Amino acid sequence: MTVLPRQLEIERLGQRGEGIAHGKKGPIYVPYALAGETVLADVAGERGELVEILKPSPDRIAAFCPHYGICGGCAVQALSPSAYEDWKRNLLVNALQHTGVATDVGALVDAHGTGRRRATFHARFDASGKAGTKTQVGFMKARAHDVVMLESCPILAPQMAGALPAARAIAEVLQAAKKPLDILVTATLSGLDIDIKGYGPLTSALVDALIRAAETHDLARLSNHGVLVIERRAPILRMGKAEVAPPPGAFLQATEAGEAALAGAVISAFAGAHRGLDLFAGVGTFSLRLAEAAQVHAVDSDALALTALLRAARDRPDLRPVTVETRDLFRRPVSGPELAAYDAAIFDPPRAGAEAQARALAASTVPLIAAVSCNPSSFARDMAVLKSGGYEIKSVIPFDQFRHSPHVESVAILRKLARKPRRNRRLLS
Repeated sequence: MTVLPRQLEIERLGQRGEGIAHGKKGPIYVPYALAGETVLADVAGERGELVEILKPSPDRIAAFCPHYGICGGCAVQALSPSAYEDWKRNLLVNALQHTGVATDVGALVDAHGTGRRRATFHARFDASGKAGTKTQVGFMKARAHDVVMLESCPILAPQMAGALPAARAIAEVLQAAKKPLDILVTATLSGLDIDIKGYGPLTSALVDALIRAAETHDLARLSNHGVLVIERRAPILRMGKAEVAPPPGAFLQATEAGEAALAGAVISAFAGAHRGLDLFAGVGTFSLRLAEAAQVHAVDSDALALTALLRAARDRPDLRPVTVETRDLFRRPVSGPELAAYDAAIFDPPRAGAEAQARALAASTVPLIAAVSCNPSSFARDMAVLKSGGYEIKSVIPFDQFRHSPHVESVAILRKLARKPRRNRRLLS
C-alpha cells in the first residue's frame, strides 16, 4: 500500500522537541518540524516522518551537524537560540503549572560549557561476515534501533576526542559474540574511563585483548559491567577543592560547566549552614563543595560511590567533617527526628524523583532545602509536596547542559515558613 505524504500545519513544539500538528484522531508528532511550519510528512497513526518543509518557521536556522535528522542525540539543532531558550525554559514552567505550583522560573542558564564529558556509544554487529563491515559504533538513530556511524560528535568536549576510536577498538575485540554493547566513556583529568555493558563475563583471552586496546588508546581505566579490566591511572575528577576517583559507571553530571553551575546555585544558597544533609549524594558533587564550610552527612544507595566520596574528603584535611551512610532512600527515606539535626538538606534523585523523601522533608523542620532534578515532571510533583508541607519556594532556575535535547536540569531553593502562633481563645473572649 502506497502512503502519500500529508500536508500538516505544525502548531507547537512538544516536550521531546518534535513538532505537533492537529489530526482527526488526535495530535501528530513530527520530529525535526518546528512550530508555525507547513510540512509534508508520511503519517502512520500519531507518528509523522518529515518529508519536506513547505513553509519554514522564522525561527529555523541551519543545523551544524551533518547527522542531524538521523542521529537521535539532538532534537532541536535547527531552532534559533532565543526560541530554543524559551522552549526549554517552558518545559519546566509548564510542568510546574500542571501540578498547580505557582512560582517564578528564572532564565535558562547555559551550562553546556565546552561540551559533554561523557557519552554512551552503542555497538551493533551485522551478520555479513565480511571483514570491516561487522562493527557499527555510534549513537542510536532517531526512533530506531539502528546505529548512526560517527567519526566525531560536535557536542562532545575536546577531552572526548579519543572516545570514538577507543569505543570502536573495544567493539572490534568483542564482535565475535555479536552481542549489542553499550560503551560508557567519561573524560577525566587523567584520561578516558570506559565501562562496557552488555557482553557479560570475559574470557582470559578477551581480557588480554582489551588490555592491549586500553594501552593502544591510552585509557586511564577500562571496566566490564563495573568489574575492573585494567587501571593504568586512577581516573580523577575535581569537585571543589577535592579530587575524586569514581567507581566504574558512577553517576556524573554530563558537563563540567553543568556540574559547577548546579553546585554553585546550591552552595551559594547554603551560605551560613553549619550541618548539611546530602541525599542521593553519589560521588560528592555537592557534599565535597559544601564541606568547605559545613559538616556534611552524605546518603546514597551506592556504597562504592560513597567510599570514593569519603576517600576524597579525607584526602583534604581542610574540609569540614564528612560522614556517609549507605541507604535506599526510596524504601527508607531519612525522616522524623533524623532530619532535626540539619539546618540544610540537598536532594538530587534519579529521573523518577523522590516522592517518599520529599514527603519526609515536607514534614520536617529543616530550615533550608535545595532540590535538584533532571526531570521537570517529577521535580514539579516533589515541589508540590514540599509546598504542601509549609515550604516556600525562593527560587527556581533551569540549567541547560544537554544542549539541543529535551533534557533540562532544575534547582529550587526552599525555606520553611514559620508557623503562626495559635491564638488563645480564652484570652480573646
